[in-house]
Amino acid sequence: MTADRDTDPAQQPLMAHLIELRRRLIYALLAVLAGFAVSYAFAPEIYAFLVRPLAAATEGEHRRLIYTGLTEAFTTYIKLSLWTGCFVAFPVIAAQIWMFVAPGLYQHERRAFLPFLLATPLFFLAGAAVAYYFVFPEAWKFFLSFEMPGTTESLPIQLEARVSEYLSLSMTVIFAFGLAFELPVILVLLARAGIVSAEKLASFRRYAVVLIFVFAAILTPPDLISMLSLALPMLLLYEFSILGARWVGKKE
Repeated sequence: MTADRDTDPAQQPLMAHLIELRRRLIYALLAVLAGFAVSYAFAPEIYAFLVRPLAAATEGEHRRLIYTGLTEAFTTYIKLSLWTGCFVAFPVIAAQIWMFVAPGLYQHERRAFLPFLLATPLFFLAGAAVAYYFVFPEAWKFFLSFEMPGTTESLPIQLEARVSEYLSLSMTVIFAFGLAFELPVILVLLARAGIVSAEKLASFRRYAVVLIFVFAAILTPPDLISMLSLALPMLLLYEFSILGARWVGKKE
């Protein structure tokens, strides 16, 4: 006589985990939708905040951002609101991840994992702040330096940036810096799990330098200032990761 699949003891834990996972995903999605709605209500203010570095770089000059498609400005606001909504909803998403994972962990594992979960948004915000307050002003001035006034023999070269292109570039750079600043969180967590060690990270340093510069060159605008602004902090964070891995090893 075959056992009913619904009452099979081996199936019940799996189904319970899937139901719990679905519930956590629904809560996370609702948080993103709520963050999107709030962000869309304040989309003009968010847009003004992201445009402020460009306006400061061209202070005293008549500047404008244009859109060349009838729906371009609207779709740009939608993307901006969704992007911001994910940031706003991240604490809820992180809480849902923790509530799904925590019941399967021992108490000492919870104590070890929770600090990394709390450090993730802090390091991401630190990277985003570096991009906004330090990289944007210098990078935008560099790109604006290629403008040329017109003469009797040539036409002027002047920036007429599109709204979608500027906001896409700004969001990409902010995300790249935020992701890069997660490096010590990831490496120390791997060290805590025993996957890597401080000695391995130190021996891999020369390769890490090359990979960091490649990563910075790919994710930043094509100028030396932006690349160095991302690569140099990442090199420093890599050294901090070695110290953190060594501290975790001693604690173990």
